[in-house]
Amino acid sequence: MHVHTLIVGAGPGGLACARILAEHGLKPLVIERKESIGAKVCAGGITWGGLISRVPADLAEKTFPVQHIITPMQRVRIEEPAPIIATVNRVKLGQYMAGQATSAGAEILTGWQLRQIHGQKLVIEQKDGGHPDDITFDHLVGADGSNSMVRRYVGLPSTRVGIGITYQISGDLPDMEWHLDHRSFGNGYGWIFPHGDTVSIGAYAVRGTMSAGRLKKGLLSWAEQSGFSLVREQAKAEYINFDYRGWRFGRIFLVGDAAGLASGLTGEGIYPAIVSGEEVARSIIDPDYKSTVMDRLIHKQRQHSRVVALTGLSPVFNRLAGEVLAMGLRCGLIPFNKLEMAV
Repeated sequence: MHVHTLIVGAGPGGLACARILAEHGLKPLVIERKESIGAKVCAGGITWGGLISRVPADLAEKTFPVQHIITPMQRVRIEEPAPIIATVNRVKLGQYMAGQATSAGAEILTGWQLRQIHGQKLVIEQKDGGHPDDITFDHLVGADGSNSMVRRYVGLPSTRVGIGITYQISGDLPDMEWHLDHRSFGNGYGWIFPHGDTVSIGAYAVRGTMSAGRLKKGLLSWAEQSGFSLVREQAKAEYINFDYRGWRFGRIFLVGDAAGLASGLTGEGIYPAIVSGEEVARSIIDPDYKSTVMDRLIHKQRQHSRVVALTGLSPVFNRLAGEVLAMGLRCGLIPFNKLEMAV
């Protein structure tokens, strides 16, 4: 089989890319190793400046015009007229985006794993067995997440990586909270993100400053003190790649976490994935296309990475930075959207 563009990964970035290409009549093929589309370890937050205004209202489970930032010394309340952040169900978002892509003319194959890349040929295999199949392509898009095989094929390491751990428990809470506690989360944070009738309680930290084991221990202790007993709940974890080193390599492109475009500061990845997927599609359609959107996204991503590097210098500096951030947010000197990836 030969296709114009082969997209590895049916996450938000891959599906956004597929939709744009299909709308221009290029009939992309998307292969996804999972049997179903959409499920991923994720707190499920999308921002107003990024995506809330771009997805159907019924995909938002809850919207929050108020944010609570809690540090060891402060409790900050930020309110804006429009929702600052909404929570979404990743499965519903994935199914919605897959429907958009297939309606436009894209083909999606689920349950297929990428085994090898040889030049302009991929070897894929069904997860439940069967004979390998070969697909040749004119363009290849790696949208296969933080452990991207396409990224490894073009020779890029991934050394700057975050860890996200979340528990999805039953409950209906009114407030969205961000907890900056260096003792529990290093230079990351803990979160309480209410969804419909469930709540995501989790933590994010940079792998170089805190191991997954330490982060989970800190999360469980902090949650217990906050009134949530998680010891009998099922934890889910995911690596988040923010080691950006390029997105275009001849006829091979990287989007989202595969490109390292997630925020190292917050772990935000849905918005960078969708935007980079759209911009890669436009670059494939028009080889002379100059993406100023990607330039701005990369600039914002690098800003976040520099903050991560600074707050990782020492625990004392990290604690001070957290208190200064909270004070800046409280006084309006730091707009909340500076913490978002929206451009």
